[in-house]
Amino acid sequence: MTTTVNDLLRTYPADLGGVDRDAMATCIEECLRCAQACTACADACLSEETVADLTKCIRTNMDCADVCNATASVLSRHTGYDANVTRAVLEACATVCRACANECGRHAGMHEHCRVCAEACRSCVQACDELLAGLG
Repeated sequence: MTTTVNDLLRTYPADLGGVDRDAMATCIEECLRCAQACTACADACLSEETVADLTKCIRTNMDCADVCNATASVLSRHTGYDANVTRAVLEACATVCRACANECGRHAGMHEHCRVCAEACRSCVQACDELLAGLG
């Protein structure tokens, strides 16, 4: 399936330093998908009657969304590429996504939005880990 991310990576005029373009595209897309899910989940949590019980979930969702958006932005810039920066950003993203998946997972039985968000976070972790493995 062709996406804007794939199209832009395919048309980038320089070499990506041996980075797998498909893994890069998947990771960018998963980061954006996770950021949206976390933003929506935090908002849904704020609408729950038990919002006071969800403060850690809301905070973790917001942190995860911010880190995922930042990661997608860093991965979308290739000029002057620094593998060390990319590696650090991907590791941070995977860490916060794991934390968010765990926190949302605690509420998934009661709140469907938390279940959906936890799944998006797990998918993002997998994409980050796969791209990290390809960085060497």
